[in-house]
Amino acid sequence: MKVYNHIDEFTRIDNAVVTIGTFDGVHVGHQKIIARLLEITRQKTGESVILTFFPHPRMILHPEDVNMKLINTINEKASLLKQAGIDHLIITPFTRDFSNLSPQEYIKDILVDRIGTRHIVIGYDHRFGKDRSGGLKHLQQYAIDLDYEVEEIPEQDIHDVAVSSTKIRQAILTGDINTANDFLGYPFSLTGKIIKGDQIGRQLGFPTANLFIEENYKLVPADGIYAVKIHSLKVPVQKSEGGNQIHNLQPPISNLQSQTSNLQPQTFNIKPLNGMAYIGHRPTLNGMTRNIEVNIFDFDQDIYGEFIQLSFLDFIRSDQKFNNLAELREQLKKDEIAVRLSLSS
Repeated sequence: MKVYNHIDEFTRIDNAVVTIGTFDGVHVGHQKIIARLLEITRQKTGESVILTFFPHPRMILHPEDVNMKLINTINEKASLLKQAGIDHLIITPFTRDFSNLSPQEYIKDILVDRIGTRHIVIGYDHRFGKDRSGGLKHLQQYAIDLDYEVEEIPEQDIHDVAVSSTKIRQAILTGDINTANDFLGYPFSLTGKIIKGDQIGRQLGFPTANLFIEENYKLVPADGIYAVKIHSLKVPVQKSEGGNQIHNLQPPISNLQSQTSNLQPQTFNIKPLNGMAYIGHRPTLNGMTRNIEVNIFDFDQDIYGEFIQLSFLDFIRSDQKFNNLAELREQLKKDEIAVRLSLSS
């Protein structure tokens, strides 16, 4: 998959099969749109193109909403789309100027003239253009004159509940990892760098690796104990002509506008390991900062400075304050039993 950090980097192709959206989560509803996109691409011997945006439009249009968090970092999203088999991923900066394009400008200037769109697949109730005024009717209105076809994928349901990124975010924020994973179609994950902590876990007999996530827009689950799988990640940067060739995860960077530079999704060094993750302020220690820590089972290697991914598989219990470290140690022993049982089932 080739990645373009701006639509201006993309060279127009003759038979583009295109879908558009933020695709936060790349959830089961998104996956059905992508499956149809790839099916049409094969039928028409075309090339599949996803046009997405970064930062998320709500971050630009509603900067006052500081609670807006995303299911995927831009790197994680790119990895998922690469795994799906997409040919081209265009990550164009979302700006107020871009948001003010009329539906006609959006269709003609962006989709047709710059990309070369011959077939468009959109999800249920997809909106675009100034004030989100564009939709399926606009795409159909210009289809004959601009020589493309368009189809809409109906609203997708799972267990009779409409799938949406908003519902997945809410499930993650409340610790309902099973529902979130059900809607995503894969385990929710956090990716970050291992940094040194204060070694309290080691004193308790449960040494932990502290995870630092630089992307402050990344959604973090509710406080508590979780059963997780741990992947160790490779981090080289590779590029190819005509776009960035996706191979491995590049360390995250904080500037939202530059976040797509040299994008690299994750590949894994070793088989995933089992462990229990803790998220919270460590109330027993009167902690002031929110920590993300993982106790990796049956593992004693030094991994400071390395990047890992935590895949969340089950919620064990909420965070709580204990009277002393001895009580906390006893509870952690029970937690480990519960986590091992969960991961073995």
